[in-house]
Amino acid sequence: MLMIQYYILNMPVASVIFALTVGLSIYVFSNPEWFGRLMLHPYSIHRDKSKWYLILTSGLIHKDWMHLIFNMITFYYFGFGLEAIFVEISGPFGHVLFALLYIVALILSDIPTIRQQKDNYGYHSLGASGAISAVLFSYILFNPKMMLYIFFAIPIPAFVFAFLYLGYCIWASKNARDGVNHDAHLFGALTGIVFTLITYPWIIKHFIDKF
Repeated sequence: MLMIQYYILNMPVASVIFALTVGLSIYVFSNPEWFGRLMLHPYSIHRDKSKWYLILTSGLIHKDWMHLIFNMITFYYFGFGLEAIFVEISGPFGHVLFALLYIVALILSDIPTIRQQKDNYGYHSLGASGAISAVLFSYILFNPKMMLYIFFAIPIPAFVFAFLYLGYCIWASKNARDGVNHDAHLFGALTGIVFTLITYPWIIKHFIDKF
């Protein structure tokens, strides 16, 4: 209980995002008819701009438990930490900046998909991966030499992971046929980088000085 109180008081934005995502995802698992109402559907958005809200709601639901758990573990380790970093640098306004990063990443990571799939009635997408990629890459700019663990077992420096991840996303967005929205991962990561560079221009020197 004390830990939950600590997160709510010190990282309120990350706490709300985490709770909303877990809660709404679990709800749609038991009420599958809501998948169709909340998933990203580029065909509908392109023809009815009032459905823009699907960009946001699709980032709060997940396909299954494995999808949800993987994304929330990543968000837990980096989302709460990134909000704390923003607050340490910018004071209370850091909470606003973290919220902006997440929302902007949700939107920008889906725009390429909406453009590409606007005439594909059967295409749907869901999950927070685009925004979480933004959070992860922003965090890496602050801590480029931290160790990440691929499949929770294989250690790799964060800056190496970042280059490999971007390279894989570029390749997969053109070649993979696995049903994963790799464009959202790619543009989410790029949004995280650009947002952090704009917000904290000194991050470039900070990144370089870490080596």
